[in-house]
Amino acid sequence: MKFTSAVATASVAALAAAAPSKTITKRADSCGQWASIETGNYVLYNNLWGQDNAESGQGCVGLDSLSGNTIAWHSTWTWKGGNAIKSYPNVVVNSAEDLTIGSISSMQSTWDWEYSGSNLNLDVAYDIFTSSTAGGDNEYEVMIWLSSMGSVGPISANYGADGSATPIATVDIAGYSWNVYSGSNGVNAVFSFLPVSGNDINSFSGDVYQFISYLIDNQDLPSSQYLISAGAGTEPTTGEDAVFTVTDYSMTIA
Repeated sequence: MKFTSAVATASVAALAAAAPSKTITKRADSCGQWASIETGNYVLYNNLWGQDNAESGQGCVGLDSLSGNTIAWHSTWTWKGGNAIKSYPNVVVNSAEDLTIGSISSMQSTWDWEYSGSNLNLDVAYDIFTSSTAGGDNEYEVMIWLSSMGSVGPISANYGADGSATPIATVDIAGYSWNVYSGSNGVNAVFSFLPVSGNDINSFSGDVYQFISYLIDNQDLPSSQYLISAGAGTEPTTGEDAVFTVTDYSMTIA
């Protein structure tokens, strides 16, 4: 996923001292390339960063509700042409300025989602960026895939004879076994965690920081890196009449 410094800086706001108490109901969908909806402790982004790679298509996001620290939202899209990622509709939790990943103790999160549509090629993933300076350019990206549909796969420095990415390790976190992949997108280093089972995880509940802690302890991710953004969403390449529905999402960084 592409996340510009301007967008990242906007997402790195002061962490709320307590979970938002208000309740917000459904709003109209937003379909602009860089459209965003700020609500409670979250920002919902449409983020059609790769739409120029499509022959045709469109993507939109909509807020369904916010209750306490739990947000519900959806994305609708159709993309035709090419295997490149077209967008990353996602929700980002506002985090604390000047927060290094080594100073974080937990990133507790819940995420319930479902998908419908035709000929879907996509992933559903947490996407976390860090930098050596607060608000700086992305240097490391940590992706935690809950689903891989169709022909998409993780970034990797190594591939097997069959063209599939080769994991560098396997690790048990949050009640699941994950293959770990390492590579570069040409801009920043990328670590990706994919379920060994290959099955979708439609309902996730756990401490996302455990993935970062593993990388610090085992894969030389510097603990001095600053958190730039922590998002959760979907990366489509192609498909028709897709509806991505998030019925329950929350993240609390401490």
